[in-house]
Amino acid sequence: MKIAFFSYKSYDKEWFDPYLEDSGLEIDYFRVRLVAETVHYAKGSDVICAFVNDDLGKEVIGKLAAIGVKMIALRCAGFNNVDLEAAETHGIPVYRVPEYSPHAVAEHAVALILTLNRKIHKAYNRVRDGNFSLSRLVGFNLYGKTVGVLGTGKIGRVFAELMKGFGCRVLLYDKFPNAEMQEKGYPYVDLSTLLRESDILSLHVPLLPETAHIINRETLNMMKDNAMLINTSRGGLINAEHAIQALRTKKLGYLGIDVYEQEEGVFFQNLQEQIIDDDTLGLLMSFPNVLVTAHQAFFTREALDEITRTTLQNIRDFAEGRSTGNRVRPPGR
Repeated sequence: MKIAFFSYKSYDKEWFDPYLEDSGLEIDYFRVRLVAETVHYAKGSDVICAFVNDDLGKEVIGKLAAIGVKMIALRCAGFNNVDLEAAETHGIPVYRVPEYSPHAVAEHAVALILTLNRKIHKAYNRVRDGNFSLSRLVGFNLYGKTVGVLGTGKIGRVFAELMKGFGCRVLLYDKFPNAEMQEKGYPYVDLSTLLRESDILSLHVPLLPETAHIINRETLNMMKDNAMLINTSRGGLINAEHAIQALRTKKLGYLGIDVYEQEEGVFFQNLQEQIIDDDTLGLLMSFPNVLVTAHQAFFTREALDEITRTTLQNIRDFAEGRSTGNRVRPPGR
């Protein structure tokens, strides 16, 4: 089978190519994002392999169907960028990687917390410039603090366990509480309680219509003064304009994000010599109590290996007519 691989980065080839020998699969790598104007790159391919910022809306899927693409293989867990109804209508199955390394993402959330709190990034830059002053580097003990976990899928559960290890009081919220976490004694609370009592709130829910901008003016106002907000899930969970206002009024004490709602065309690119035409992102990065990383929470050797193996297995399963739980369908299908 021939695969059109969009949004290619050098590390992708490093991981995927070793698995291709004797696999019957052939990959054409394209650096461009998949959008309506780049669909033609997939002509002659059976499968397109897409990443988080590729556009798989109705128009793009219609064009993919018109050139004979038979399958969409996502090399990520999220599928909020896919019009599943359109894919179903055109008979193009969509497969994803439901998990690759919950520990990778959960550990990155912890890294954001520790860096923001103890100002590691600022201290590193100071020392390199010969400044060994401790002025304005004071942090706080994690021990004894209340950490709220919004969403207890696999990543959220791993994150909760990690924070418990720091001696934190951990509160959980999920529409569908996890029985294993309840058996371990982790308390589930309602959303308003989670917001009111958390010194640190970490987001671990998928981006769905009901979770879009779940962090907004109203929910931010419910949070503790000077609380820390961490997002390693999807940028659209946070209304960035409302977060900026909360930072300006000092309602929100810290913000650590690995994802951003308008990250397409910015994240995964080297823009050092360019002007970033995004005033909201620029403003966020200007705050001394905001830390932005470029969607790298997943970026470990273990995770990349699992993404590669699962993506290629999904394609083989499709080619051989096997149905798996990795296929994503529209609600109710």
